[in-house]
Amino acid sequence: MKTATLTEQQNYHSSIVVNAKANEAYNKISHVNEWWAANFEGSAKNAGDVFTVRWGETFVTFKIADAVPGKTVTWVVTDCHLPWLKDKKEWNDTKVVFEISEENGVTKVDMTHIGLTPEVECYGDCETGWNHYIKKSLPKFIEEGLGVLQKG
Repeated sequence: MKTATLTEQQNYHSSIVVNAKANEAYNKISHVNEWWAANFEGSAKNAGDVFTVRWGETFVTFKIADAVPGKTVTWVVTDCHLPWLKDKKEWNDTKVVFEISEENGVTKVDMTHIGLTPEVECYGDCETGWNHYIKKSLPKFIEEGLGVLQKG
C-alpha cells in the first residue's frame, strides 16, 4: 500500500454527497458555466477538450486529461493569469481531479486540486473559493439545476 507524502495529503480536497446518480453528477460537473464561472469558453465534456474560465483579467485554461463517465475526470491547468499573486502562473501544471462514486442511492464527489497546497501563495484565497463552489454551488446545481455563481 502506497503512503501519501505530506505534500500529497495537503492538496486542497473537498467532498460532497448529492442525491443524484453518478452519471448525472459527472455530466453536471462538465457544465462549468452553471456552477463555477459564467464566463466560460470551450468544452469540458470529454478527454482532450480545452476550456477557459475568466473573471475580469483573471483566467485559467484547462485541458481534460482523462474522463470516465460516472467515475472520474481530470482537468490539467495549461495556462493561467492570477494577477493578485506574485507568481501569476501559479496554477500552471496543477490538476483538478473529480472522483465520483455511487452507493445506496447517493453519489459522493471527491474533488482534489493537486498542487494547491498550503505552501503556495494562492492557497488561502483559492481554498475559500473552492469551498464555495464545491460545497455550495456544485451540489445545488446537481440537485436543483441552479448553481451559486459569484459576480466577478
